[in-house]
Amino acid sequence: MSVRPQQPTPLALAIMLAFAAPASALAQQATTLPAVTVSASALALGSDDMSTPVTVLEGEELVRAREATLGETLAGQPGITSSHFGAGASRPIIRGMDGPRVKVLSDGAEVQDASTISPDHAVAAEPMLSEQIEVLRGPSALAYGGGAVGGVVNVIDKKIPTRVPAKGFEGSAEVRANSAAREKAGAFEVTGGSGNIAFHAEGVKRDAKEYKVGSGWEGGSTVAGSYNKTDTGSVGVSWVGARGFLGLAFTSQHAEYGLPGHNHEFESCHPHGTHLHCGGHEGHGHGDEEEHDHDHEHGAVPYVKLKSERWDVRGELRDPVPGFAKLRLRAAFTDYKHDEIEGTEIATTFKNKGHDARLEMEHHPLFGWRGVVGLQTSKRDFSALGEEAYVAPTVTKKHAAFLVEEYKLDQWRFEAGLRHEWQDITVDSATLQDRSAKGTSISLGAVWKFAPQYSLGSTISRTHRLPSAEELYAHGVHMATATYELGNQNLGKETSNNIDLTLRKYAGATTFSASAYRNKVDNYIFGSTLDSHEGFQLIQYAQRDATFTGVEGQIRQQLNPMFGASVFGDYVRAKLADGGGNLPRIPAQRVGVKVDANWQAWSGVAEFYRVGKQDKVAAFETATPGYNMLNLSANYDTRIGTTPAQFYIKANNLTNELAYSHTSFIKNAAPLTGRNLTVGMRVTF
Repeated sequence: MSVRPQQPTPLALAIMLAFAAPASALAQQATTLPAVTVSASALALGSDDMSTPVTVLEGEELVRAREATLGETLAGQPGITSSHFGAGASRPIIRGMDGPRVKVLSDGAEVQDASTISPDHAVAAEPMLSEQIEVLRGPSALAYGGGAVGGVVNVIDKKIPTRVPAKGFEGSAEVRANSAAREKAGAFEVTGGSGNIAFHAEGVKRDAKEYKVGSGWEGGSTVAGSYNKTDTGSVGVSWVGARGFLGLAFTSQHAEYGLPGHNHEFESCHPHGTHLHCGGHEGHGHGDEEEHDHDHEHGAVPYVKLKSERWDVRGELRDPVPGFAKLRLRAAFTDYKHDEIEGTEIATTFKNKGHDARLEMEHHPLFGWRGVVGLQTSKRDFSALGEEAYVAPTVTKKHAAFLVEEYKLDQWRFEAGLRHEWQDITVDSATLQDRSAKGTSISLGAVWKFAPQYSLGSTISRTHRLPSAEELYAHGVHMATATYELGNQNLGKETSNNIDLTLRKYAGATTFSASAYRNKVDNYIFGSTLDSHEGFQLIQYAQRDATFTGVEGQIRQQLNPMFGASVFGDYVRAKLADGGGNLPRIPAQRVGVKVDANWQAWSGVAEFYRVGKQDKVAAFETATPGYNMLNLSANYDTRIGTTPAQFYIKANNLTNELAYSHTSFIKNAAPLTGRNLTVGMRVTF
């Protein structure tokens, strides 16, 4: 954005504010902005046409939200929190669901890492290289797997070009730094080409020290071992024609981050039936999550050294054969490995070699129905070797066929989805049995645009999630989460019965989106805590019927040409059926207000929200106090010579409040970040 040659004085600005246009006048001037296309929706719908709520971060909003991990980047959005495991590992939690129930994609292909296995494992996706991040909740994620009960996070990047730049090249570069972790980070991406060939290169380097927490923490001012060093690079090439493109990219990521709270005091603990035996402790249901010392036998906090190499293939072809409008290919092969190192020795090595491929064809309208038919296949060869190899080596193969159709009639849009998948798990053990399972998922939805600028969307679905290898075969000590985990070979598939209702106003001076949902899950799989000793827990995977009920939403009012104000919040209640109690690590309710401003080349946001106390806890789980959070940010768009540039600053947790995340296994060992000032500059060319 260019800067106007004359800027108003502060006095002139005050006069402008005093006589700003009222909201009623602004409503008459309001125009409808085009909805953002959601790439992860099977039918490439606009965000306003979705039957369930969707979050899309792009542009300045994404630049403001981006943090070092995907979970922390999305944690401020309604209905989304994070697993928060120090500074290096944080995975999104959607509507109280995490792990394998939230699928992370890289432009439609699954991110293959070890993050679904444990919250101390990082997500191998880099927010600073993302162009757009999409979050689909609940039934909208059906095309990517019945197991994605919580939703899908799709990270859109530029690693494979879809067009040749008009002027021969284009790109961007960004540098940033923050105060809480003394982080320094830089990123670049550039695309060039001519004729039908386009090339792309991108990279990120990050160096963050141990981060500071809010005032008053008995553990000190910083979290020991909470550093994060990351290097990511990618190169890609595409052939681009008049009807589509086909491209290949290679991405390499190296990371090193600490594991706060990692403890060897209880490594000799083992189960006796349903009780823990830890030295003199015979475990009869006493104990809780009280803090214990965090000394380590090697004298330093253990850390993860991660290496991921990934190949991506992407292609699209318009009008491939008669009757079909588009052919879409997404495939990836990943060779992932991370070592958990204590002192100078490798304690445990996790490996995951996997591939994921999906082929979709969009057909032309048939009897008024437009739709997509697709096939997907994936394989995960996982192993853990060393002290904490609590899961036997396994090979998981999944295959699926799916169909998504839509029909439009006047102000109505109807949608139906069907997916059937097969899963085979082979386990390398003489005492464990291989498992095969299959499941069918179906969803029906409708969107009614009952008045100009308004819509009402509703979806009902019945989906199956098949148990993961970890839930079936885990057996052993897991020090990062202070647990002894026991799998259950008798686990069957989950059946989720979900209803979702969303009311939107998507244009005008007042806009809002409000959703209510209820998800009744038959045979819900969860880690049931059987016993605890000084915070170390004996967990066994079990199945019980469970219900998730919640609301989430945001309403925004344009106050005048310069200012807008919003109110937002979310709440989820998750409990077991028949008086079975609460599910563990469910996010607390949250409500907040936000004021945004745009003036000339300036834009800014002031945000305050309250996270409530979470005292609806599971057995052996402690309550987590609530906290207040005040955040400010500002952007300035200008030019350096002829190059567009953006300067930004944001201050998070301005009051330096000591805050704990209830969703974290190590909430007491690693509180949330304290006061943090981030400054950065981004240029595009």
